[in-house]
Amino acid sequence: SEMADVTGEKIKMELETFDITCDDDAVLDKMLEQCLCHRIKAEDIVNEWFAFSTTKGLLKLTVTSLETFEHEVSTRSWAVCIHCLNRIQAEEEEENLLDSYSTPSKGSQKRALTTPEQPQSKRAAARLSSPGLLLSPASFSPCPTPSQKYSMRGARGEVVATFGAVQGPRWSGKGQTVVQVDLLEGREDSLTSSYKYMFQRLRDVRDVLTEKIEGLGEELRTHFNIEEFSPASLPVQDTVTVLGQVCCDSNGKLNAQSVLLEASQEHGARQVPVDLSELKDYSLFPGQVVVMEGINTSGSRFVASKLYEVCVFTLLLSVAALEPVMVMVACGPYTPSDSLAYDPLIDLINIINKDRPDVCILLGPFVDSKHEQIEKGQVTETFETIFSRCVDSIVDGTRGTGCKLVFIPSQRDVHHHYIYPQPPFTLPDLKKDDVQRVTLAPDPCTLLIGGVTLGLTSTDILFHMGAEEISSATGSDRFSRIMKHMLTQRSYYPLYPPAEEVNMDYERFQQYGLLPLTPDILIVPSEMRYFIKDVIGCACVNPGRLTKGQVGGTYGRFLIQQNPVYEEGRRVSPCIAGQVVKI
Repeated sequence: SEMADVTGEKIKMELETFDITCDDDAVLDKMLEQCLCHRIKAEDIVNEWFAFSTTKGLLKLTVTSLETFEHEVSTRSWAVCIHCLNRIQAEEEEENLLDSYSTPSKGSQKRALTTPEQPQSKRAAARLSSPGLLLSPASFSPCPTPSQKYSMRGARGEVVATFGAVQGPRWSGKGQTVVQVDLLEGREDSLTSSYKYMFQRLRDVRDVLTEKIEGLGEELRTHFNIEEFSPASLPVQDTVTVLGQVCCDSNGKLNAQSVLLEASQEHGARQVPVDLSELKDYSLFPGQVVVMEGINTSGSRFVASKLYEVCVFTLLLSVAALEPVMVMVACGPYTPSDSLAYDPLIDLINIINKDRPDVCILLGPFVDSKHEQIEKGQVTETFETIFSRCVDSIVDGTRGTGCKLVFIPSQRDVHHHYIYPQPPFTLPDLKKDDVQRVTLAPDPCTLLIGGVTLGLTSTDILFHMGAEEISSATGSDRFSRIMKHMLTQRSYYPLYPPAEEVNMDYERFQQYGLLPLTPDILIVPSEMRYFIKDVIGCACVNPGRLTKGQVGGTYGRFLIQQNPVYEEGRRVSPCIAGQVVKI
């Protein structure tokens, strides 16, 4: 039945996750045929293809390359997987029925296939230490089987993206350094507790949007010495400068023909179609506040000839220089999609114990609402219990390192408020000694770590904006453009209207969802491909997710210089080095 519902459409969608567009039906049919022949799901074949094409230097997706792929992969992993599964099934049938109903004891009850003299593997030993016991899948789901695909993954620990100092910095923190971790705005001005939502008046939403347009507009006006803004919809024969918000003329996706400029309240809030043909370079998305120069001879169409970009601004803090700090960041889900075994999280805890970062930032989902077993309610415990056990194992499992922990929720956390901005988790059972070590932050948030500012959001703005943005910009990549929009629009979620799955509370968004400054590092975990790059002086990172479907994903790590220095009045980027690493 799993196989029956693989379709070309599904494969196409999975490919788009990796930013591969495929309109060739022959290619989709070939992949569909491979799925059916080898009894694998759309997601798996695309994961396999992506891995294969990456090792071959981003091989193009064609029927010929698919044949090579099938030949190489089928001789290797499909056969292995199927053989393993058959062998496991045969063994299980032999086993006593009663055994299969009891919770596995510390070692598994299956007959070991190794010779008895062999010492237990390090991995098994690690699993029996504290975090593993709390997180054994047997405790959450009725059929505790760890993910085959995850445990068989290759390329563990491989560095897949780098930034800054190339000559291998030592990737280990002091563990015990007393680095300050604070919310930039201070507790009073940050979102610290839950609030009442689901009651918004349209008038209030309008006021928030108006304030956004006028605030950014005023800044642009003073920066570029613009005398005043003219109404965009009045017919004039001269070039004028107008201010407004980009929107689409219908419910569909924005394209070059459907761009409207919606003026601010003081200019009548009218919408006027924009002709982009005169603009060489542009990158637009719905909700973007823009200042344009152009002409509108008839009053019915504004022909834009110039687009003004918002400037960015940073924090001015200068204090004595201290030693660099290592920060690690990982984003959920922390289980593979085919099992509720928290193996990837256990591996991460082991890495924290090995590398001893000074700060570790963990973003949700911790209990993922998109996980099949959770969607179908196939769990034996409440979601809250699974979550608190998950957090306990992280806190207990890293206590020896003295590493500071930051927890940030996600809209996909099944037990938490489904609203944006999202209040922080509450951990009533946190031990007294751990309170100093743990920071509970909202989504989105701006953190101050040793005088360095980090902007973070667990909402997949890259994915949402990637689907809406249009551009005719030469030599720039989509991710850099989206990150630049976030920085120049000064917002963790500049898209309006938001994606369907984002429940936006506009008044709270106005208080807590804006970027108070250009951070030194901006972290936006996403389904899209991981990256780490400099965008207008800010180190922007998508560390990826810790698991990608059934296989292991990636996490990020940085070395940052506390209390950055200034050269010629400009702040030097405190991000000495950054990497995205496979789990």
